Amino acid sequence: MKLFTYSLLAIVLLAVSCTKEIPTPDNKKETDELKLVKTFTNATHSVNLYTENGKIQQGYNKIYLQIKNSDGTAVNNANASWKPLMHMMNMSHACPYSAISKSSGRQSLLEGYIIFQMAGNASEYWELEINYTIGGKDYTAKNTIDVPATDKRNVASFKGSDNVNYIIALVSPSSPKVAVNDMQAMIFRMQDMLNFPVVNNYRIKIDPRMPGMGNHSSPNSVDLTQNTGDKNYYGKLSLTMTGYWRINLQLQNEAGAIVKGEPVTATNESSSIFFEIEF
Repeated sequence: MKLFTYSLLAIVLLAVSCTKEIPTPDNKKETDELKLVKTFTNATHSVNLYTENGKIQQGYNKIYLQIKNSDGTAVNNANASWKPLMHMMNMSHACPYSAISKSSGRQSLLEGYIIFQMAGNASEYWELEINYTIGGKDYTAKNTIDVPATDKRNVASFKGSDNVNYIIALVSPSSPKVAVNDMQAMIFRMQDMLNFPVVNNYRIKIDPRMPGMGNHSSPNSVDLTQNTGDKNYYGKLSLTMTGYWRINLQLQNEAGAIVKGEPVTATNESSSIFFEIEF
């Protein structure tokens, strides 16, 4: 009887010991490779915004969110959306942005992108409203957000010859190399002051040049065309040396007509729309 009791006790202790060894999710580790940009708060939660470099800037930004309870524990079951809005002196407008989705392989981390087509300043500023639902209850967190200008142009806003207002944003390369780099960009049109749908079936013709080196080009670049999956535009950007590059652009519609941008020639050093890269 005593042997049975001791055996039973040993089994129970072993089970308890094994249970304690089961790892529990640590949501803090989900942001270990990210840097905090800003924290929004309301009466119930804090919403932390992260990026890979700890900055938000004019142009394309991939942003991560993590919602925390007042006791500091991360929320794993939130659905969220956001609304960026630029407040100008006499008007307000939005910008292109994605839906917010669960970050792959993460429990509490959410992600999406926002393309700020203009920088803020002392009198004109961006405000970001984050709406989220937890357990069927709705919440909102809202605050201003600093959007400084970039040193090099990575977004272009313009009116095409078709009288449509477009926004083209450079996504990659973010760390260019002397090589044929994968290039990614996005195209949107301004439907109204709050809506910027994706433009489909266009082409972005590219001509990389080095203005400080005789405006020479480089071989093996490939124009950007749309991927049918994510609707982004992909191509190849050849950079043959380090330094300052101007990536001249021409936007071609589905009929093959150029709606904005000019070819680089002996008498025309640059297109009116371009990106800039320096490394």
